Amino acid sequence: MIEEAVFVETAARLHFGVLDLAGSLGRWFGGIGAAAPAPTLVISAEPAQTVQADGKDAERAAEFASRFIAHHKLRHGAFIHVHRALPAHAGLGSGTQLALAVARAIAEIYQIDADAPSLARAVGRAQRSAIGTWTFEGGGLIVEGGRRRDRDECGPLIARLPIPDGWRCVLAVPTTGPGISGSLETEAFAQLPPPPDTQVAQVSHLVLMALLPAVADDDIETFGSALTQIQEITGRWFSPVQGATFTPGPTEMLVRSMREWGAFGVGQSSWGPAVYGVVSGEDAGMRLADRVREALGSGGTVYEGPFRSTGARVWRAPLTLHKTGG
Repeated sequence: MIEEAVFVETAARLHFGVLDLAGSLGRWFGGIGAAAPAPTLVISAEPAQTVQADGKDAERAAEFASRFIAHHKLRHGAFIHVHRALPAHAGLGSGTQLALAVARAIAEIYQIDADAPSLARAVGRAQRSAIGTWTFEGGGLIVEGGRRRDRDECGPLIARLPIPDGWRCVLAVPTTGPGISGSLETEAFAQLPPPPDTQVAQVSHLVLMALLPAVADDDIETFGSALTQIQEITGRWFSPVQGATFTPGPTEMLVRSMREWGAFGVGQSSWGPAVYGVVSGEDAGMRLADRVREALGSGGTVYEGPFRSTGARVWRAPLTLHKTGG
């Protein structure tokens, strides 16, 4: 049996830094980030009587589908097929992207009008960072304003600037132990001491007066310097849990080495182990990617390309049904 299915493709997200762990002004977290050039996740969804899923991360996909269907009180379900998954617990926002992709596909099937924050709310995401939610909706450099203590809602989008076409991102995902996520992440945040107000102010100053203007001016040197400084400052906030400014091992080595190999800006995405470097031009991107591959050997995967200028891609196409009881 052939029927039209909804497909969704969405990219890994890169987290460039947190704005405030103390929340002294009434908002927690906040952050900066962008969508990576690769890898991407692809799922498809078809109407079904119940919730079913297959492929990698099928259990999580089914859980997110059930949450969305319950939130909107839908009478029918969906069959979800995960065609390609993102690396899990690598600092790339795999859970949020899977959740939003599933939610978007079901919303398309049942003609539910919902923006990315509404999708996130329906499936229980954006509990801390909203970067992945906003990269799902669109591309560019993103700044989000954090969560209010008294409201269960996604941090608002404060800025979205197109990243110059000539800038290239090299993303390395070392094959190491998984980064912190889920309940362990909640426990980790509870253990972190509040950062000094002077450092929180310094991060915001770097974002407002260096990082954002540098993107607008196509000034990769200033952008890279500001990004690296932000990563060094916020990395120290997380060092009581992760053991150093950057996760010890291949992640820490690559952060230091990529700067020596020509990256203007470097950092660790979220809890890692993913590491990124920003360079100017395709040739520089390929050279840096080759150096990183050589350093990692068989111990990881490297991606290279321009930052994404658009959010998730949604389309319809025929697909053979796999579901039962449909």
